[in-house]
Amino acid sequence: MRTWAAAALVMLAAVAPATAGTYTDPPLLAKRVTAGDLPPLDRRLPGTPAVADLKGPGLSPGHHGGTLNMLMGRSKDTRIMVVYGYARLVGYDRHLDLVPDILEAVEVEDQKVFTLKLRKGHKWSDGHPFTAEDFRYYWEDVVMNKDISPGGVPRELLAKGEPPRFEVVDETTVRYTWPHRNPGFLPLLAGARPLYIYRPAHYMKQFHARYAAAEELAAEAEAEHQRNWVALHYRKSHQYKNNNPDLPTLQPWMLVTPPPSDRFVFERNPYFHRVDSKGQQLPYIDRVVFTIASARLIPAKAGAGESDLQARHLSLNNVTFLKQAEARSDFQVRLWKTARGAHLALYPNLNTTDAEWRRMFREPDFRRALSLAIDRTEINQVMYFGLATEGNNTVQAESPLFRPEYRTQWATFDLKKANALLDKLGLKARNDEGVRLLPDGRPMELIVETAGEDAEQADVLGLVRDTWIKAGIKLHTKPLQREVFRNRVFAGSTLMSLWVGLENGVPTANTSPHELTPTSQQQLQWPKWGQYFETKGTAGAAVDLDTARELKRLYAAWHDAAQRSEREAIWRDILKINAEQAFTIGLVSGVRQPVVVDRALRNVPEEGIYNWDPGAHFGMYRPDTFWFADPERRQARSGGHRIPVSDR
Repeated sequence: MRTWAAAALVMLAAVAPATAGTYTDPPLLAKRVTAGDLPPLDRRLPGTPAVADLKGPGLSPGHHGGTLNMLMGRSKDTRIMVVYGYARLVGYDRHLDLVPDILEAVEVEDQKVFTLKLRKGHKWSDGHPFTAEDFRYYWEDVVMNKDISPGGVPRELLAKGEPPRFEVVDETTVRYTWPHRNPGFLPLLAGARPLYIYRPAHYMKQFHARYAAAEELAAEAEAEHQRNWVALHYRKSHQYKNNNPDLPTLQPWMLVTPPPSDRFVFERNPYFHRVDSKGQQLPYIDRVVFTIASARLIPAKAGAGESDLQARHLSLNNVTFLKQAEARSDFQVRLWKTARGAHLALYPNLNTTDAEWRRMFREPDFRRALSLAIDRTEINQVMYFGLATEGNNTVQAESPLFRPEYRTQWATFDLKKANALLDKLGLKARNDEGVRLLPDGRPMELIVETAGEDAEQADVLGLVRDTWIKAGIKLHTKPLQREVFRNRVFAGSTLMSLWVGLENGVPTANTSPHELTPTSQQQLQWPKWGQYFETKGTAGAAVDLDTARELKRLYAAWHDAAQRSEREAIWRDILKINAEQAFTIGLVSGVRQPVVVDRALRNVPEEGIYNWDPGAHFGMYRPDTFWFADPERRQARSGGHRIPVSDR
C-alpha cells in the first residue's frame, strides 16, 4: 500500500504547533472553559489537528471574532452551510487537489482497497469521540438494515454493481475493499454534497429499532409526526440537509436555530479539528447568520450592505448596480470565473416520446445544424459583456484534458452550413412562414423548456430564436417550476430543455467521466438511458444508439484502467465523441460570478473559481480561515443588518 496524496498532505499538516500548550482558544470559548462549561482546547482538539498553513498570496493568519452575515433564498438553505463549511473526509484545496481533512491519512491499493485513518481524539460537536464506531453504525445499522435501506447498498458505494467489504481495523481505522477498481470513491467523499459513510452513532442509536425500545420509538415518531421509526431515523440523521440542531456535526459551525425561521444562526463548533499555524483553533469567525429573503431581492439587499459575503442569487447583470454601491456600503465586488462546461446549454431529448422529433434528435447532423445556427458571439456581447467564452459544453482550458477542437467543433456561427445540413436530411419543405416541416408534415416549432428561475434564460433563448428561424426552425420557450420541469424531461414529454452544462469543467484523467456518458437520469439529453443504468435495468430504457453505447463502454473501461495514461486516453475518446456528436449544445462558458466581499473580510481570494463540484462554491477556499479585521464592530450587528458606515 501507499499513502495517498502524501505530498498534498503537507499543505494541511506541515506547520503544526510545537506542543499542545501552544494552542489558542477563541475568546468566546475561553470564557466557557474558565466557567467549567468546556474542557480546555488541548482536550477538545484531535491529537494531530489539521493545520491550515496560510502563507500563500493574499493569505495570512487572522484573529477570532465577529459574525458573518449572508443572505439565502429559502429556509432549506441551511444545507448551504454544509457546502460552505466544507469539512470532508478528504477535500479539494485551492488548487483542486484532493487532500485529507477530517481523515489524517488515506492508504489506497490499486484503487480497490481504501484504508481510512481517523485523527485520534477527534470529537463530534457535542464532545463525543468520533471513531470507527460511527462508520460501523452506518454500514451495519443503516446500509445493511432492510427497513432503512430496502434497495440495499447505495449505488455510489458499488463498483461494477458490487459492494465493498467493510472492516473495522481498530478504533480509528476502517477499510473498504472492492473486487473491482473504484476510482470515483474519494471524489464522492469530497463532493459539495458529499457521500456520507458515517453517522454519529451515539446520537442516532436512540432512534434505531436495534437499540431503542419499540414503544419509545413509536411514541417519539408520533410526537415528531413521522409514520414510523424509519422515517424518524431519516429525519434526525440527515447531515447534508442540516436541519436538526441536535444532530452532532464535524462542520466548523453548527446550527442552533430550529427550522422554520427567517433567520438561522450557526455558532462555532468547540471541537472543530482545524487550527492555524499559530495554534489558533478555527474557525476564526464566531458565528454565521443566514437571513432568508426573496431571491429576487437579494441583489438589492447585498447592494445595501446586508451581506458580508454573497454570491448566491447574484448574476452578472447585477454588477453595474453592485459596483455603484461599493463605496456606499463598504464592500468590494470581485468577479470569479465559473468552471462549468457551459454556463447554459441546450439539451435535445433523445428519449422524448414524440417519435418524429426523437428521430430528428438522433440524427447527428440535425444536432450539428442546431448548434451551427446559434450566434454565440452575439449572446456573449449582449448578455455577458463579451467576458464569456463561446463554444461547446466541454472541459475548459484550465483542464489538462482540454483541446481547442472540443470547444469549437460545430460551434461556430454558420447559417449556410446549418441550412445545408438540414436540406441534406430531406427537410426542404417549408410552410408559408418559412418554417421547415417535419417528415410527418408538422412545422418544426421546437419548444424549449426551462426551470423558469430567471429572466436571463428567456433572454438567451430569444437570441437563439432570432437565428434559428433563419434556418427554418421556430423556437418557443416554456418556463416551468423546477420539479415539473425535471419530471417532464424524465418522462420524455419535453423535446428540448435549457440548463447548465457540465458541473465539472476542469476534470483530470482521474476524475470520473460520468457526466459525459449515459449514467444518470439527471442528464437531460438521455434521461431514460441514465435511469436504466442507475436502476440496473429495472426502469428507463436500454441504450439503443451506437455512439451512446460506445460512451457506456468507455465509461466501464475508465473504471477498469490501472494507469493514469489509460484513463487519459479514455477521457479523450469520450470528449472527442461528445464534440463530434453534439449531444448537448453549449452556448458560452466561463461567465463571471459577482462576489460581494466586505472590505474588512480577509483571506477571500481576489480571483477565484465559483463552482459547485468540485469546489463547493466558497468551500474549497476554507471559510473557516476567513477573518474580520474589525470583529468587535461586526458583533454589534443585529438581524443581519450592518450598522451605517458613518457610525462605524
